[in-house]
Amino acid sequence: MKKKILLSAVILGFSWTVSAQQENLANSTQPVQLDEPPVDGYVVKSDIANRKVIPYAPIRQTDVAFSKRVWREVDLRLKMNQVFASPKARLIDILVNAIQAGELTAYDPTPTENDPTGDSFKNVLSIDQVMARLGGDSVLVEQFNENNEVISSHYEKRQFSGENVVKFRIKEDWIFDKQRSIFEPRIVGIAPLITPQIAGVETAAAADAGAVGSESFDPFAVQPENANPDNTGNQPPIPAEDAITTLQVEATPAFWIYFPEARHILVNKEVINRHNDATGLSYDDVFIKRMFASYIVKQSNTEDLRIRDYVQGDVDRLLESERIKKALMDYEQDLWSY
Repeated sequence: MKKKILLSAVILGFSWTVSAQQENLANSTQPVQLDEPPVDGYVVKSDIANRKVIPYAPIRQTDVAFSKRVWREVDLRLKMNQVFASPKARLIDILVNAIQAGELTAYDPTPTENDPTGDSFKNVLSIDQVMARLGGDSVLVEQFNENNEVISSHYEKRQFSGENVVKFRIKEDWIFDKQRSIFEPRIVGIAPLITPQIAGVETAAAADAGAVGSESFDPFAVQPENANPDNTGNQPPIPAEDAITTLQVEATPAFWIYFPEARHILVNKEVINRHNDATGLSYDDVFIKRMFASYIVKQSNTEDLRIRDYVQGDVDRLLESERIKKALMDYEQDLWSY
């Protein structure tokens, strides 16, 4: 008898709780007075906000039989990657907001003495430096009179727009763990790519359309000494018109994010799906489950060369990217005999 009374009390309390939570979802003709705004929908999506990161399986150094580092790029203009650019949950906005809130650390991608490649997470960027690299710094606004004379000037903060970021670069390690007999990729870092607007220099996308023998220009790289005037103070001679090469402004990382740190932010950010609103996938799921399209731009090598450094032509570079990808898959297949 006591068990029945206790069970009835539990069921009654649960029903009261459910009715209190769903009161604002009832089809009532009278307005419901609540301290909080009504739920936007008929299901409260609370699982995403309460999720925790599932840690990787530990790997001992002695169990690593094979390891290869690759760099790949994710183009948000591809259909499979359009979820990264959704205005409702844009990836770059999530990262920037986390940096501004002090939840993520941004690292400088500029090569230095202690970080020759610029992607080893050695030098920290401040929030102002991050926004300046993204184009969100202050700009000088001048006011003119009827005689076209400057009468006043002031600085206005330029708002950052995530629509300008259309590519991300991912650095990852492919590791074969002989203890678990698993060959898996693990993302180390992720960086948004930006193409700075420089007067007189066309972007890489425009130059690739018809420039033969064009060379890339990295605006954040240290310029060579021969680009400066000589010891006499004179500028170097201007080459002939037919010898001028078209400069491309190459898309470069704005900053690097340490992916294991970012997982704790991405696991609570839902990905918008074009076919189903109830998938419940987070950005952490998308990266861990490899639900994106990408192409390899570099693999670890003795000369530290990118694919574009030794392969000419976009089609040939994509073929080289597929060759590297196939070589990784073939390594795993060759481990087993059937």
